[in-house]
Amino acid sequence: MSYTTSEDFVEKATDYNAPYMNYGPAAPAADYELHTGDPRADLEYERQHTQTSYIVPEVIKSFLTYFQKAIFEQNLYEIQNAYENGFNKLTDRFFKTSAWPDADTIAPIVNEDPLFLILYRELYYRHIYARVSGGPTQEQRFESYINYCNLFNYILNAEGPVPLELPNQWLWDIIDEFIYQFQSFSQYRSKLTKKSDDEVSVLRGNPKIWNVHSVLNVLHSLVDKSNINRQLEVYTSGGDPDSVAGEFGHHSLYKMMGYFSLVGLLRLHSLLGDYYQALKVLENIDFNKKNMYSRVPACQITTYYYVGFAYIMMRRYQDAIRTFSNILLYIQRTKQMFQNKAQLYDQINKQNEQMYTLLAICLVLHPMRIDENVHQQLKEKCADKMLRMQKGDLAEFQNSFSFACPKFLSPVPPNYEATSVNLHKEPFMQQLKVFMDEVEQQSLLPTIRSYLKLYTTLPLSKLASFMDLSEDDLKTHLMCFKHKMKNVVWTGSSSGLEGEFQSSSEVDFYIDKDMIHIADTKVARRYGDFFIRQIHKFEELNRNLKALDI
Repeated sequence: MSYTTSEDFVEKATDYNAPYMNYGPAAPAADYELHTGDPRADLEYERQHTQTSYIVPEVIKSFLTYFQKAIFEQNLYEIQNAYENGFNKLTDRFFKTSAWPDADTIAPIVNEDPLFLILYRELYYRHIYARVSGGPTQEQRFESYINYCNLFNYILNAEGPVPLELPNQWLWDIIDEFIYQFQSFSQYRSKLTKKSDDEVSVLRGNPKIWNVHSVLNVLHSLVDKSNINRQLEVYTSGGDPDSVAGEFGHHSLYKMMGYFSLVGLLRLHSLLGDYYQALKVLENIDFNKKNMYSRVPACQITTYYYVGFAYIMMRRYQDAIRTFSNILLYIQRTKQMFQNKAQLYDQINKQNEQMYTLLAICLVLHPMRIDENVHQQLKEKCADKMLRMQKGDLAEFQNSFSFACPKFLSPVPPNYEATSVNLHKEPFMQQLKVFMDEVEQQSLLPTIRSYLKLYTTLPLSKLASFMDLSEDDLKTHLMCFKHKMKNVVWTGSSSGLEGEFQSSSEVDFYIDKDMIHIADTKVARRYGDFFIRQIHKFEELNRNLKALDI
């Protein structure tokens, strides 16, 4: 797939061939304007000049020079330190709820280095989206898109691999933020009631800014450039991925951005409601095997969240339960890693809560045994929700789905003539309707299951009277029970889409004339795990007691 240059979307372009400047002392901000004689214009100039001088303290200048030098020298350790520690600490100290200085202000400090300014703008706009009260303006949304175009053009339009090394976490954050800002813009442009005529006019006049095709184009181009699908195919079959990587795929920047773009496509297709295509893009990734590409926890967790959600919407509850159980167990075991990273910790905590809620929904619709540790946490977090859902409380299903689902979006702009209507919730309402239709079809199944568990044989007429149904209606619901308990289940192939029909209900039955014959297929509870866990707790308690000085 050929990559469309940003000139097709925007007029502004950056000269990437400009030479890097020497790292001398920070250059002073130049006076770009002279006094005009107009008191108001001069006052505005003085205010801006004073503010510019004030908001770039020496510690910020020193940090930016150090950061630029690390990127120029491709020193990954120093880049990672500046990105994960330096930038965040200075943000908390100087710009907790306000924007960093804009790129034009800091350009003289870094000697107008074009590549560094693009990377700085990526951080600058991301910070505005995350921390600045009121969020980005319309102009800032457009400028951020232009900056992403410049960044991806630099990476994708080069004749050979570009001289740039960035930490995996930053590469993942670039892709993740790119999709988040597209999602945010799609919702922003659909909220028309509070927009001025000028804002609506600008949106109408720029249909290619944050266009879904250009976003998909970027992600597919990064996948193609890195040859990541072929690399994963060879890696999964036990071969050497470098043998098929090609010139760009050998380079860590392209390889990792290609992999993260696959996860980005999973997320984007899920947000658009195309769950088949969402899983299709990942068919070369084996989730049940630890691989060299899964080194960024936030990427790993996002992948499992969207895969699990896609399985729910495709009515593959057993696969969804397996997916959520695996990642929730992973989060339990690695939580200590994120505690010093406040923003990442908050994000993972939220996804953790969402996945427990989705797991609760799945287990109500499709009861089965799960890992004891996950089950214990689930009971603590969602016991009340599950009880209400088991009783057929549709409002609880709706509230749980609303809390745990992603923020769906429309791939097309709204009708800009209908400014009296907000349409940003329409994609969510469509997905909610699909989900609730499925739940309503299953509303009587928990009740039927509870009765069937009590008997080995039961006359149809007796069960019909218990449930206040006619025998014909009951037969319909029993057929529904058989149908809904039979899912496509993944059987070990590399593609998450493949699988076989299996029934894993804890009760099975058949009808002979007017008699229901029930077989309890529930697996006997394994007590070994419970006792081992208690023994470990007892040993730890013993060690703590022995360590006490009395």
